[in-house]
Amino acid sequence: MILEEFDPSKSSVINPDMIVEKIKDFPEITVSCFSHHLFKKLLEFFEPEQIGESHSATGVVPIYKVTYKNEIFAMYQSFVGEPACAALYEDIVAMGSKCLILLGNCGVLDKSIEDCGIIIPTKAIRDEGLSYHYAPPSDMIQVNTKYRGLFKEVLKEFNYPYVEGVTWTNDACYRETRDKVKRRREQGAVCVEMECAGMQALCDFRETDFFQFFYAGDNLDHSEWQPRSISGAARLDDKSKIALLAFELGLKIKQIKSKYF
Repeated sequence: MILEEFDPSKSSVINPDMIVEKIKDFPEITVSCFSHHLFKKLLEFFEPEQIGESHSATGVVPIYKVTYKNEIFAMYQSFVGEPACAALYEDIVAMGSKCLILLGNCGVLDKSIEDCGIIIPTKAIRDEGLSYHYAPPSDMIQVNTKYRGLFKEVLKEFNYPYVEGVTWTNDACYRETRDKVKRRREQGAVCVEMECAGMQALCDFRETDFFQFFYAGDNLDHSEWQPRSISGAARLDDKSKIALLAFELGLKIKQIKSKYF
């Protein structure tokens, strides 16, 4: 199979540093989300300073520097869909990012998970294509091994309940058939999204830190699809508070790194 043709070479015909220039003093930790409603709302918390931009055929993505509790972070809006999401972050790694904290919506495969409930993925089912260009073939990839414990501390501190489990990364959102949902649940999946497996594989390959968490959206564990808060404008205040947890995790990561470096 073609997907089994993993090539571990770090050098490609086109490399990110051929397209993007490194930015001096780029913040070590980057925070990103997918929803344009949420991203716009988050920017209102800060006095953002644009420090760079990524160009593609679909347009320009600005990269900002923001200050949260006296610490500086990079921030940008991710593309939905694994190939575009990964290519964009490749640019940002070339700019100087060393750690990405990514958050976004997901569909739930377990109706007991509350709307907007927080989910921490532990493994990702690789039902997509991009991750196979960054990691040897396997059915699943381990995710969030480095900072999972730290994020749990954040959630405990701010009194947020959470669910841990396998996520199903599927790059065909209109092909989540009932039989596939059943099979993925049998594999242990509690949710479905479109980027996690590939983003973990990319960051492992580039030797950069990565952490991703979700806030629960639509419910697939029902006789009929339940959209719940899948709309970007739904429960925006709740989602904004959840998004700030990413920066709280960033603070803890910075504290740990300052002890050893």
